[in-house]
Amino acid sequence: MNDIQQELVTRFYRYVQIPSQSKGNGGTVVPSTESQWDMARQLQRELEELGLTDISLSDKCVLTAKLPAHLPQGETKTVPSVGFCTHMDTVDVCLSPIVHPQTITAYDGGDIVLNEAQHIVMTAKDHPELAKYKGQDLIVTDGTSVLGSDNKAAVANVMTALSTLTKDPSLYHGDIYVAFVPDEECGLYGSKNMDFSKFPVDFAYTIDSCELGEVVYETFNAGSATVTIHGVSAHPMSAKGVLVNPTLIAVDFINMFDRSETPECTDGKDGYIWCQEVHSNQSTATVHLNIRDHHKDLYEEKKQRIAANVKKLQAANPRAVIECTISDTYGNIADAITDDNRKAIDYIYDAMKELDITPKTIAMRGGTDGSFISTKGILTPNYFTGGMNFHSRYEFLPIPSLVKSYEMTMKLIQLIYTGK
Repeated sequence: MNDIQQELVTRFYRYVQIPSQSKGNGGTVVPSTESQWDMARQLQRELEELGLTDISLSDKCVLTAKLPAHLPQGETKTVPSVGFCTHMDTVDVCLSPIVHPQTITAYDGGDIVLNEAQHIVMTAKDHPELAKYKGQDLIVTDGTSVLGSDNKAAVANVMTALSTLTKDPSLYHGDIYVAFVPDEECGLYGSKNMDFSKFPVDFAYTIDSCELGEVVYETFNAGSATVTIHGVSAHPMSAKGVLVNPTLIAVDFINMFDRSETPECTDGKDGYIWCQEVHSNQSTATVHLNIRDHHKDLYEEKKQRIAANVKKLQAANPRAVIECTISDTYGNIADAITDDNRKAIDYIYDAMKELDITPKTIAMRGGTDGSFISTKGILTPNYFTGGMNFHSRYEFLPIPSLVKSYEMTMKLIQLIYTGK
């Protein structure tokens, strides 16, 4: 390995071995787990050692810092300020929060024994995506956890880029701001608690996509709805004309929606309304819905449809009390594109061309921290980490792809400085 490869791998190993799994709590406490503070404080120390300025760790565990512009003496041109946002948490999919990474040197194309003692094997048959990485060095799990390349490959990427820039005075750049946020995996609650006065950028990037070459600047518009139905309980022996069954009303409500407009029946840019949870008893039923669509007008129509169905439900069940709350979660990155900022996306494709990377543009059926940041007027497209099989014990990170992701970051910084 050369020095850059070694630094990337060393940092990645160090970061994934700091447990920082988040836990869904609806954003009531941010960060959702104490362990994320350990990750933030580690990065805070490293940023201080690199000499960054304006380092701030908020009471919500959002870490921000600035690398001031480094320009040739006498340079007067205006260089856009750019931000990089990565998340520190790893996902909770009921696996261990403790990560034991291991490196497979020159992968031979066969099965990979992740954990001999527990008989956990990543087979080539079940994982055909492995084939294209034959001969490459891969970082894998021990089968008991996710790997955490989502998103600690990005953390290693950004920290290595900062290290490179501070060591090499020949590398010119404008102001660079970084943000390391918690709780992305459980609702983007870190980015939702950012102080944007400490992230005053013209545009930004997340590095939170998967395979080499992936580019995302279209995501869902996302929201949620909660419908609470208060019925009237009664003993069955005297229930006629008295009992109002909230469970059956909840079933009627769910059946008001199109069964073909659900996650399992849609793909591409198709939106959906997903009945995600139902809780009921003799007195109360609660229905939780997720609302998703790439198109803003269709997203708003779905919200209106839910509200209209609640009104119909109330009219059909006048003795029940039915409440509905609808809230927005994040927006489509593409809705933030303007003539003034679309260069941020152009830079991604320009960088890939110079690095001989084939772009794989994806309309993501999900969201990133950039989906929320973009709603604040800061266009924040997304590019690849190189990691594969996110949120799985079979997650792996090809080291050449990690290096290419770092090279993307460095090339973007160069292109933004030159303005080409």
